[in-house]
Amino acid sequence: MSFKNKVVLITGASSGIGAATAVTFAKDGANVVLVGRNEQKLQKVKEECSKTGNVPLVVKADVCNDNDANIIISETIEKFGKINVLVNNTGKIGFDSILSDHIMLQFDSIMKTNLRAAVYMTHLAAPHLIKTKGNIINISSVAGKRTSKLRPMVSYASSKAALDHFTRNVAAELASYGVRVNLISPGPVKTDILVNAGIDSSIDDIGKVMPLGRISDSQEIADLVLFLASDKAKAITGSDYITDNGAMLL
Repeated sequence: MSFKNKVVLITGASSGIGAATAVTFAKDGANVVLVGRNEQKLQKVKEECSKTGNVPLVVKADVCNDNDANIIISETIEKFGKINVLVNNTGKIGFDSILSDHIMLQFDSIMKTNLRAAVYMTHLAAPHLIKTKGNIINISSVAGKRTSKLRPMVSYASSKAALDHFTRNVAAELASYGVRVNLISPGPVKTDILVNAGIDSSIDDIGKVMPLGRISDSQEIADLVLFLASDKAKAITGSDYITDNGAMLL
């Protein structure tokens, strides 16, 4: 696969899946736009991408802020003149119960990050993607398709289920313009999102209960993103690729 002269915008690019995806696209010749809030981590990803000879554009921004979202698009167009691929990867995980007194605070925060930000970034990028007949990959989760038997995660699961159906609807709308829109739904992945959720100490234990006896790393997801963004997947739109080491079988 070659993405030479293609412009790939990745949100949540400072670590984990986003960082691995950015570096992998850069290795395949893409001009990458790194979006995130942690400037120090973004610079580290920039350095890795730059080793390929393609120096990425770094935009320190919060995709949950509408003004920042507009800046992301405008700086991308100013720098590269187009957008070929949008990867909506920004995400926030949380555990909550419908009985919690703080359920609505958690719900609003997670929905804003996991769903609204993707909706608005898609809205802003879509006219540019139509011009290039580009495509969108949204990073979802198997949590949007199943319930949790251990710890309730009402808000997170609901946000991902909504993202799934949003993706299908946008895929249907943009297909006539030649724009493909797809989903990737990982199971547990070794990323900062698990650490930030306070379950880093049990990552290995999670792997042990998976049917395949493991959990994924970020590179596995990045490889799938590149496939879906490439011409090898030119017939694929509105699809949901589950990569979960068998978690959906539990």
